[in-house]
Amino acid sequence: MNTAADYTFAFKPKTVEPFKKVKAFKKSSYWKLLSDFNFNYLPSNISFSTNINRQYNEQQFRLVDVEGIGLEKLYRRNFLFNYQYGFNYNLTKELKLNFTASSNNIVRNYLDENNVPDNSYNIWTDYWNPGSANQHNQQLVVNYTLPINKIPFLSFINSDYTYTGDYSWQRASLAMQEVESGGTTYNLGNTIQNAASHRFKTKFTMETLYKYLGLTKAKKPTPKPAVAPKPGEKVVAVKPQVQKERGVFMDGLIGVLTSVKNITIDYTENKGTILPGYTPGIGFFGTSKPTLGFAFGSQDDVRFLAAQNGWLTNYQEFNQNFSQVTNKSLNFAADMVLFPDFTVNFTANRIYADNFSEQYDVSSDGTYNSRSPYNTGNFAISTVMLKSAFKQSDENYSSAFNDFRGNRIIVADRLATQHYGTTSFTRDAEGYPVGFGKNSQAVLIPSLLSAYTGLYTFGANDSAKDISLAAFRNIPIPNWTIKYTGLMRYKFFKDTFKKFSINHGYKAMYTINSFRSNFEYDNNPSGVDTGGNINNKLIIGNINLEEHFSPLVKVDFELKNSFRVNAEMKKDRILSMSFDNNLLTEVNGLEYVVGLGYRIKDVILNSQYADNAQGIIKSDINIKVDFSYRNNKTIVRYLDYDNNQLGGGQNIWSAKLNADYAFSKSLKALFFYEHSFSKAVISTSFPLTNIRSGFTLQYNFGN
Repeated sequence: MNTAADYTFAFKPKTVEPFKKVKAFKKSSYWKLLSDFNFNYLPSNISFSTNINRQYNEQQFRLVDVEGIGLEKLYRRNFLFNYQYGFNYNLTKELKLNFTASSNNIVRNYLDENNVPDNSYNIWTDYWNPGSANQHNQQLVVNYTLPINKIPFLSFINSDYTYTGDYSWQRASLAMQEVESGGTTYNLGNTIQNAASHRFKTKFTMETLYKYLGLTKAKKPTPKPAVAPKPGEKVVAVKPQVQKERGVFMDGLIGVLTSVKNITIDYTENKGTILPGYTPGIGFFGTSKPTLGFAFGSQDDVRFLAAQNGWLTNYQEFNQNFSQVTNKSLNFAADMVLFPDFTVNFTANRIYADNFSEQYDVSSDGTYNSRSPYNTGNFAISTVMLKSAFKQSDENYSSAFNDFRGNRIIVADRLATQHYGTTSFTRDAEGYPVGFGKNSQAVLIPSLLSAYTGLYTFGANDSAKDISLAAFRNIPIPNWTIKYTGLMRYKFFKDTFKKFSINHGYKAMYTINSFRSNFEYDNNPSGVDTGGNINNKLIIGNINLEEHFSPLVKVDFELKNSFRVNAEMKKDRILSMSFDNNLLTEVNGLEYVVGLGYRIKDVILNSQYADNAQGIIKSDINIKVDFSYRNNKTIVRYLDYDNNQLGGGQNIWSAKLNADYAFSKSLKALFFYEHSFSKAVISTSFPLTNIRSGFTLQYNFGN
């Protein structure tokens, strides 16, 4: 049986604008921020809905072959009382709030005080009993459009902020709600958790800023039309006016200064807390415990407050983890037009994730005791690796890898100076400062980054003297895509091509796949590991550097006769540095692709299945052929001695042919043929050939 009731009430908007009619504020646009000030003293709407769901099943088994033996009835009861409520409140035109909450209650009225079922209760008994809470969820969403664009010199900025606060209370299962130990019964408590999400997105429309600053190219003066004098009107010679115009150089300079058209910054931060062993219950409309802020997503630490108030289980063997999660994401994008038909799109991003967990117990005096705190996480940030992109790097020699080796002593000395506070320190047998050996994680990470990342340095080790010594970078470096279509402005290209474009793309990332807490550091921050190096706060297993020229260069054009050509070259590499065995694995890839296409127009077929009275099918045949060659090499480099090895790779040749013909608006036939051949660069693998071919018929049953 199911019963539902819903109620919603919408209020008539009551917007108050106290300064709208103030004449003094209308004299200047700089007062617009105040003149537009507004607020509402009533919410937009409120709502409440409830759902009562009761299922009752009684089952009796009878044994007809055996007399005197009866089976008890089986009862199944599912008595639920669920309800939701919420409101929308537009506090101002820019600030909007939305709150929703839902509770799921279980009705156990058929159990007496000893939890013994009373089978006289049926589906109608105590029908309006709301029961006891089983789960409660609530969410607060705040959207705020920052009114800073109402200030004239900031009118080019559009910024939005969104906050989402979640709270959840989950009752423990009845079977595991209590435990008895040493003659004492302990309440294991329930689980509460919350989450807070902050998102800040800003767009800068730079054209608006340039107009405000007067950075616009000069327009050629429009000559006034000559007007014939009226009969009898005295003709007076007009002295020609000389209008000053900006020179070509100034217009070009303004074009460069105003080349950036749009900038977008999007930052998101998500945090969450899970606290098991929480003993208090939940009210009909939620709760303000352990704090009101926690109920709306605040990430302030409530562990110690909850323990002091006796809200956490005091069972000493409690083994569920308290945990906190943090995720931060930054995305940046910008569009630049250096000159007509030359577009550059920049993107940059940074991702950081951290997961903290620990077990705990509570002393008799309400003291919270942390047990085995532990952090794990990952990190990624956009970077640039042009410094080493085109240097020699094969199984015989790598100049960047040699730079990596040489950078270690420079970085080690910087770390030792920072740690000891002096440039005079003891060195080991290989000349490295004691505590910062050549294989220390703290030494290797900056050394690797200084050798492989960056734009260009004149000396092999110059960047190692200045590079940040931290494993985590704060500012992402933009990557880019470039497209140029300006050749179509010239007569030769206009007469020869339908379209002609040149493209280039670059992307590089620095990634820490996983990091974790170092228990040795927690026990002794100044201690040393088994290798004699000072303990690091975090243990990083490996780091990756990834670079893609996708494409390095691409030419895409179509001739007037419908012949299409797409030629591109791709280059990529992936570097993976393992700190467990001090091996650098380098995967290099180089690919060439040539695509040819042609359209045979108006190919006529006679068929009785044609969708016209003439029995003629007329359509184009589109033919496309792609040829590609790719070379992959995997090189393993040993940091401590010269023994580079070719670990794998292959040469891949492939050809693909596709052709299609439309018999009607709904029916299309496609033919494809694919042929690929691969040969491994080492002798442990056999050559491999794949051939794939066939027809495909596509029929569209829609309009």
